[in-house]
Amino acid sequence: MASHARDAASHHAHDVAVQARDVAGQAREMAGQAREVAGQARDVASEKIIVARGWAAPRLDAAAHSFEEQLAPKISAALSQAAARIDPTPAKSRKTPMILLFAGVAIAAAGYVLYRRNADQWADTLKESASDASQWVGQKTEAAAGKVSGVADDAATKADEIGAKADSRAEHTSKKLP
Repeated sequence: MASHARDAASHHAHDVAVQARDVAGQAREMAGQAREVAGQARDVASEKIIVARGWAAPRLDAAAHSFEEQLAPKISAALSQAAARIDPTPAKSRKTPMILLFAGVAIAAAGYVLYRRNADQWADTLKESASDASQWVGQKTEAAAGKVSGVADDAATKADEIGAKADSRAEHTSKKLP
């Protein structure tokens, strides 16, 4: 009987080992399936996050603009008023910046007027200089033309004299010929 009990225990241990292997195989399959499901869940979650960010971004931007346009000026004004109330020094006059602004505009206008006047005077001076240069060139041209004319007249006179002398010699020579 002892051998039978040993065989039964051995057989039972073998059956438990086979069942453990089967359970381990099933556990591996389930782990693989769990990995697949986890990957799919990750992909779905990633898509949902992108959709949620696409939905939230314009709303956050609108809220920021609303805060900037509506609440921020009110808060800023309240802080400025509080600062003015607790400031121990008296408020500076707002007239000083305006006076400086008008003085700057007046100086700029005066500078522009002076610039335009100087520009006009400069243009007039250039016109006069060009006119003077044109007159000077005209006078020099006339003087040169007069000189050329005088030289031409002198040359013509000399040519006439030489021609007259040649005629005289030719006549004198023709008289000597039989």
